[in-house]
Amino acid sequence: MLRGTVEAVGTAHYFNEEPTAASKPARVEVNLPDLTVTLASDRGVFSRDRLDPGTKLLLTEMPPVDDDAVTLDLGCGWGPIACVTALRTRSGRIWAIDVNTRARTLTEVNARAIGASDRISVAPPSGVPVDVRFDRILSNPPIRIGKPALHQLLEDWLSRLNPGGQAHLVVQKHLGSDSLHRRLSDQGFPTIRLAGRSGYRILEVNPRED
Repeated sequence: MLRGTVEAVGTAHYFNEEPTAASKPARVEVNLPDLTVTLASDRGVFSRDRLDPGTKLLLTEMPPVDDDAVTLDLGCGWGPIACVTALRTRSGRIWAIDVNTRARTLTEVNARAIGASDRISVAPPSGVPVDVRFDRILSNPPIRIGKPALHQLLEDWLSRLNPGGQAHLVVQKHLGSDSLHRRLSDQGFPTIRLAGRSGYRILEVNPRED
């Protein structure tokens, strides 16, 4: 499903499976209230020079992840969400998925660097077994792929939440956080605004009601 999404937005290089931008490795400091870690980044991935403000808000304001939770980092980029989640938990399993091969490689490098490669499984979307379900989904979703593709993307993965699980999504207000809030609620996923700051909203999404 994500493959078709990528084809629809081929001009956005960090959505491509193979980035066209020449590699230029970089280091990014992830500085949060409870931890600081420096991770590898590169051209051709989302927010390669810094921790995106929306992602930082998500990592700062989201509720704690249970130690034994199965978490999905949806659109992992260079891996800040997956790596921070691994550092904050002791035994949980994290799936970090992205269509971008360079992003996946960076997340694998960063998982090894923090000693969590045994708990972070990096894969393309098609690499997650169909029977895997999640206690938590965390994402700064790719809004710019367009509403139809975004809605399908989120519905597919939100449908794999365990009973009692939750998703936390960060979306800029001017890129449609309020309309996405309504859309998810209308599709049967109870959604509230958990937090907001500097033009970003964190949406807390619960499993679809029967």
